[in-house]
Amino acid sequence: MNFSRFISRVSAARKESPIRETTRIKLQNPEVISLAGGYPNPAMFPFQSAEIKTRDGLKVQFNEEDMKTALQYSASQGNRAPDLLKWVKKLHVKYHNPPIMKNEENEGFAACVSCGSQDGLIKVFEMLVNPGDNVLLDDPCYSGTLAMVKPMDCNLIPVTTDHHGLQPNSLLSVLEKWKPESSHDPKSDIPRVLYTIPNCGNPTGATQTLERKKEIYAIAQKYDLVIVEDDPYFFLQFNVSETPSPSYQAIDVDGRVIRCDSMSKVMSSGLRIGWISGAYPFIQRLILHQQASILHTSTFVQMTISRLLDQWGLEGFENHTKNVQKFYKERRDAMIKYATKWLTGLAEWAEPEGGMFLWIKLIGVDDTTLLIKKKALEKKVLLLPGSAFGVVEGTSSSFCRVSYSFATDEEMDEVSRLFVCSIVVKSTVVQV
Repeated sequence: MNFSRFISRVSAARKESPIRETTRIKLQNPEVISLAGGYPNPAMFPFQSAEIKTRDGLKVQFNEEDMKTALQYSASQGNRAPDLLKWVKKLHVKYHNPPIMKNEENEGFAACVSCGSQDGLIKVFEMLVNPGDNVLLDDPCYSGTLAMVKPMDCNLIPVTTDHHGLQPNSLLSVLEKWKPESSHDPKSDIPRVLYTIPNCGNPTGATQTLERKKEIYAIAQKYDLVIVEDDPYFFLQFNVSETPSPSYQAIDVDGRVIRCDSMSKVMSSGLRIGWISGAYPFIQRLILHQQASILHTSTFVQMTISRLLDQWGLEGFENHTKNVQKFYKERRDAMIKYATKWLTGLAEWAEPEGGMFLWIKLIGVDDTTLLIKKKALEKKVLLLPGSAFGVVEGTSSSFCRVSYSFATDEEMDEVSRLFVCSIVVKSTVVQV
């Protein structure tokens, strides 16, 4: 695969930081005497030790020597003392087993720890997208992604989704405006990037079937696309027995999938830990960006996560994610129960197979924006209108996104009831 074809001009111009290079050498060779880096002296760190207790009774402990490492500069790619990247690789072997992992050469598997997947994701877009490029995205699309990409002066092309996510036929119909061989022409404006949330999508809650993923991957091969697989809800799939649905990375034989993972939904959103993985030529560009931006993700947080995983092992991590799935499945079931109780005949929805969101279509309402921002707010109900997720700005939507992750049963019941009071169906106010 010609990886250089996908690298933006800004990313291609990045060079390795000489200071970060000396940090890497020192970390790999502790016996080296370094007068190169501006390391703060640990004697001046105010924190001497730490102990974090988990809900299952384990303790993550840091003594004085540990804290000297945890509070110090670390490698841009990810912490190696202890090695969080070791756990990233274990998780990918267990859940994805990427074909490119078998290639140990310069095009093989690599990963870079980020401050949550959102931090990594914007670096991915800046690596791949030049001004004027055509970029393909799920429609509707995660509003945080739209906030990243819209200011990049590129052309956003919507690809239709349904209750099973991105539609292969829609993707193909968009790309048929170009010839596949146009991907070899550097002057062509053929799209090079496809962004999608394949599992438990935000905002729709949709999960793509494996058959659909294979179809979309084949189209990506035909038109030489990079697939940006944004998958923060991978471990929040409800209808699974042993392992979640195979990812795009699991079927990626070319190295054309860049995968974005997050611990926000299964560990803690405030810890800000995620990672980007894929073929080494892509990850190497991201590491250079990391060197020039945040330097590295918090060493203390990385060590906290990796030490907990060391104590849990894969079995303990799986037990934890199963508990997380069970909890949010119960939240989803409750939301559907109250939606059915109050909104039957007024709204339509498909049952999400995971995640945190219910995507509701209001019957007879052409655009929910005013309803959500004014009438629902007057009832002290906060929701998001479907228009907030439209790839094409200004597009009206009959949908709204409802999050069931945080609310209690009583709040869901009350919100559903109050929401009915605000719905206008065919210009008639529905009163309860």
